[in-house]
Amino acid sequence: MTRIVEYFFSIGSPWSYIGFDAFVELAAKNGVEIKPYLTTVVEENGGIFSRNRPQARRSYWTRDLKRWARVRGKELILENRPELSDPAPASLIIIAAYLDGQDWIGLTRALQQAFWSEAKDIGQPQVRQAIADAAGFDGAALLKRQADDDVRAKWAADRDHAVETGVFGFPTFLYDSEIYWGQDNLPFLERHVSGDRP
Repeated sequence: MTRIVEYFFSIGSPWSYIGFDAFVELAAKNGVEIKPYLTTVVEENGGIFSRNRPQARRSYWTRDLKRWARVRGKELILENRPELSDPAPASLIIIAAYLDGQDWIGLTRALQQAFWSEAKDIGQPQVRQAIADAAGFDGAALLKRQADDDVRAKWAADRDHAVETGVFGFPTFLYDSEIYWGQDNLPFLERHVSGDRP
């Protein structure tokens, strides 16, 4: 029987970027399948955009991100970023790749890298297409798929599922009815998939 980890994440979440490779490696090592769900901050469940947090918490958040980025070996541009448009539309081409059986993990990695390590404006269609092309995908075809009913339906259903599951922050992992929030909870997830259920 295939074991599945439901993976809730946002392209606009630096924590999702920082922990992505570690999670993919964990899944491969333990023989579990990743089922992706893409959405944005789930305010219905208490999720808070960083811009709406008090300054003291934002300052700590920035320091903690930098610490974890260093641990994970990730370049992260947080200061002096140019004005960038909403990265959420990039989720649609990842969904399209997933639905079409393409390497959605590779595409996610390329888009996250571009947004968080290079401050590229992946909210712009032509930028998404160029990133997808450079990563070995047919960027034009993926952009065309963004408007298709099955892609839009999954985008809406992913959010509904996140709300119903109790997701409030990213990344969140659901395995065997147990929720793990944050890439720093990956050790607990790994213990669980290895048989040590909490």
